[in-house]
Amino acid sequence: MTPLPASIDATLELLASAGYVAERNLATAVFLSLSLGRPLFLEGEAGVGKTEIAKVLAAMLDRPLVRLQCYEGLDTASAVYEWNYPRQMIEIRLMEAQGVTDRSAIARDIYGEAFLVRRPLMKALEPSPTGMPVLLIDELDRADEPFEAYLLEVLSDFQITIPELGTVRAPQPPIVIITSNRTREIHDAVKRRCLYHWVDYPTLERELAIVRRKVPEAAPALTEQLVRVVQSLRSLELFKPPGVAETLDWTRALITLGASALSPELVAETLGVLLKYQDDIAAVKERLATGTLSV
Repeated sequence: MTPLPASIDATLELLASAGYVAERNLATAVFLSLSLGRPLFLEGEAGVGKTEIAKVLAAMLDRPLVRLQCYEGLDTASAVYEWNYPRQMIEIRLMEAQGVTDRSAIARDIYGEAFLVRRPLMKALEPSPTGMPVLLIDELDRADEPFEAYLLEVLSDFQITIPELGTVRAPQPPIVIITSNRTREIHDAVKRRCLYHWVDYPTLERELAIVRRKVPEAAPALTEQLVRVVQSLRSLELFKPPGVAETLDWTRALITLGASALSPELVAETLGVLLKYQDDIAAVKERLATGTLSV
């Protein structure tokens, strides 16, 4: 079993070894979450590397990654558990054919472990040979508020209550990472059970380090030029500014095009890699045409 990092510096090294360039305050939050066994709630704009934290921890600590992707209408059958109804019906028919008529006996038989279908939250409570899993509850802000309320028992006691079976408890807390893009506010009751960290857009220096680590084949001059453009775009009033994920996509796209330097024309032609809304693209093209956005 890979041991947990013993300090903030060790956490920084752990993240860096997987190519994740983290600021010290983020590494501090991760270290405390791991040391205290508390869920870590990461909030911030899309594309700033929140989800990647869970992936990196799972890979570097050699733990299974259990991911629950949230969406509107998410319920316990998809997130926690459900019963294998077709198999239960077959079992009932077999028992009736054998002359079993005691309903309580049938119920005891069909509501057992063999008929339970485990979904992500329940899987995260089960240890693996390398340790407890890393549970990623991704984009919680997309789920409905009643699902948040259901999470309270899981996040407080790391247990799930199944009426037919009883309470299932984790032998020890899993590593829990919760992310939110803040499309709506998450209830305070959830946040109180977690350590909190806001993941902001990176500084120029950190974004340069990220691109150089992730796309080392990019020419240094091109890398610096494109990162400065991305940083400038984030200062504009865009509906959706580009995240780090878009910066990396743009870098790879420019390499594919054989670019060694940026020009206003090349930026305009490739804006669809960076920006995902036509109004944003039109606004940036206008600034490129008038020279109010430097390249």
